[in-house]
Amino acid sequence: MTVQANPISEQLFSRAKVVTPGGVNSPVRAFGSVGGHPHFIAQANGAYLTNADGKRLLDYIGSWGPMILGHNHPRVHQAIAEALQGGTSFGAPNEREVLLAEKVVELTRSSGVERVRFVNSGTEATMSALRLARGFTGRKYIVKFRGNYHGHADGLLVEAGSGLMTTAAGQLGSAAPSSAGVPEEYAALTLVSEYNDPAALDTLMQGRGHEIAAVIFEPVVGNAGVLVPSADFLAALHRVKDQGTLLVADEVMTGFRLSLQGACGRLGIQPDLICWGKIIGGGLPVGAYGGRAEVMDFVSPSGPVYQAGTLSGNPLAMAAGLATLSELQDQPELYGRLETYTTALADGLKDAAQAAGVPVSVNQIGSMLTVFFQDAPHGSVTTYQQAAHSDTQAFARWFQAMLAQGIYWAPSQFESIFVSAAHGDAELQTTLQAARQAFSEL
Repeated sequence: MTVQANPISEQLFSRAKVVTPGGVNSPVRAFGSVGGHPHFIAQANGAYLTNADGKRLLDYIGSWGPMILGHNHPRVHQAIAEALQGGTSFGAPNEREVLLAEKVVELTRSSGVERVRFVNSGTEATMSALRLARGFTGRKYIVKFRGNYHGHADGLLVEAGSGLMTTAAGQLGSAAPSSAGVPEEYAALTLVSEYNDPAALDTLMQGRGHEIAAVIFEPVVGNAGVLVPSADFLAALHRVKDQGTLLVADEVMTGFRLSLQGACGRLGIQPDLICWGKIIGGGLPVGAYGGRAEVMDFVSPSGPVYQAGTLSGNPLAMAAGLATLSELQDQPELYGRLETYTTALADGLKDAAQAAGVPVSVNQIGSMLTVFFQDAPHGSVTTYQQAAHSDTQAFARWFQAMLAQGIYWAPSQFESIFVSAAHGDAELQTTLQAARQAFSEL
């Protein structure tokens, strides 16, 4: 596997490792599963990044999802600049947080959202939503699905997917921590079921439904690679509400990515609570959770469930999110264009792999896509167990071959890539040409 030299990035990485654990501030950035050194990015515009060595890269990460309009979009840039003139943080309410909350409620009302509370990250959103679910129901157990990642709160680092897929353990209904530092006693409050297995969820709920405060799930999984839910599984999810359990949709990745109403709107899901991040901050740190008023009014100061944050509703993040959602509303054809591009990308990747004799399965929905290096049954990976059987070494070699040609793909077999409005026909052709070369090298 040939890794191209980027001396400035390599120097920065060496310096970073002296002062930062592993040299990065989020583990997947370290390129641990694909080899080589991470690229340190100097700037980003449209569909492209420029690294510290001046190399231009066609970006399919999009800051892991939020850059749906492309990097440094003029409307978002202007909104942040205007907000900056008034200061960076107040520790008090501001108009922009009202405007963005109104916008989120407007767009997601069809999924039952009436109230929204802003936080600063997706982890904060899911952690807060589950505390709320416990407070509202008076129950202590939650259910999550193997391979679904909901942030790094202690109770959610159980069978958590993505970079943790090689270390997760446990059996159905058990909860082995995926990380050191998580007490087994706390992890035991998290029960585990199988994504896209309605019978397993029904069985778990029949036995313990009266104890379960919430079932949390990714409507479309992104952190075990892209996994799309079956209709039977979605029906089983809705059945958990029959036992007084709250259904919590983690749309940190999919919210406003798969449609203007999110994955819940696209797939017809009616959760009790929804968690968001990424796109609603336009690339700035943000998170939120929301749902029907009856549940959300249990949050302080209206109710007894405490949650607070000094920088929550930050005016810069609110401005960026409001500009992003407004731009998406103003371009009703955008989601169709994103899907058309990503479908063509998926088809081209499958053709290129087949021509080279490389077994792959490509999962795609909307502007999210994963190339699984395996020949999955029926051509599609549907479960965590199937995803885990992918050839990670083949993926690593392919990743490096793509990167050598200037294509910045997600540096993990178990992640989604994201297409933006800035990707056009030229980018599609460049990507497929690189992919044909990369597959041929395998």
